[in-house]
Amino acid sequence: MKKLLNVLYVSTPNSYLSLDGENIVILVEGSEKFRIPVHNIESIVCFGYMGASPALMGFCAEKGVGLCFLSPYGKFLARVSGGVRGNVLLRKKQFCVSDNENDCISIAINFITGKLINSRVVIDRGIRDHTEQINVAAIKQASAYLKSSTMRLQSCKTLDQIRGIEGDCAKTYFGVFNELILQQKDSFFMHDRNKRPPKDKLNAMLSFLYTLLAHDIQSALETVGLDPYVGFLHRDRPGRASLALDIMEEFRAFFVDRLVLSLINRKQITAKGFTTKESGGVLMDTDTRKDVLTAWQKRKQEEITHPFLNEKISIGLLPYVQALLLARHLRGDLDAYPPFLWK
Repeated sequence: MKKLLNVLYVSTPNSYLSLDGENIVILVEGSEKFRIPVHNIESIVCFGYMGASPALMGFCAEKGVGLCFLSPYGKFLARVSGGVRGNVLLRKKQFCVSDNENDCISIAINFITGKLINSRVVIDRGIRDHTEQINVAAIKQASAYLKSSTMRLQSCKTLDQIRGIEGDCAKTYFGVFNELILQQKDSFFMHDRNKRPPKDKLNAMLSFLYTLLAHDIQSALETVGLDPYVGFLHRDRPGRASLALDIMEEFRAFFVDRLVLSLINRKQITAKGFTTKESGGVLMDTDTRKDVLTAWQKRKQEEITHPFLNEKISIGLLPYVQALLLARHLRGDLDAYPPFLWK
């Protein structure tokens, strides 16, 4: 099993990354602020525009350390990758399956089955734990819709049908999401799910963490030898990691939505940590972003028993495990792709 290493998040303004021997060095205005051996790092996520030295980028590519650049507020800018890993036969099989809609359908159904089941767990826990504080009737209605949609999903004959069910269920799910916010309700709420830019504090947190999740999944796919840009559900588009977005569907509720709700309800994040730009976009300030990153890393270090492998693993390794299971299915070692189902 792959070992869960550290992810280095560089959020200090005006940080520049360089290489000294086999150490990553962070410089701010020419002064060294931090250093860490490369062998302790799985990937680097840098929030800012200062960049990194060519020597560091080349060394990270050689050592298989992911290096991703985001804007100060989480918008994807660029990614440095090394040589293609994995068996060429696996990628050729991936391309063949992606080109055949009938082959894509069963895999896509399982991606969205995982999403709907895990989304139901989030809202059903609201009923279980906070009956007196939420609109139970609305939550139950949404849960029932997700359950019936999961059944309808199994008989889909086209990818467009699958996408239609997924879109309707996402609208239903986020339609009751405000009910799950038990504290700071005047500050954290959404009228709808929006992005580019997010128009409220809740959407700002969701979009930020979805970007981090997509980065982790893309790294996992590259590690097992799959092409993250060739998906089975999301349509091909230049520059879009479609397969990473495919697998991310089953992880959104488990990884991100649950964490956002916890941070708000426990008042670990407050409204004062957000600003609104003239365009209407809402952004987290530096301290709030650091708090969210700390909670994200802590969450990834928790352990869970994988429902298919029946092995205890760190939550942060789940993207890698699912990427590995997908690769085994494409090779013919598994009859179907088993999605991650939260219990």
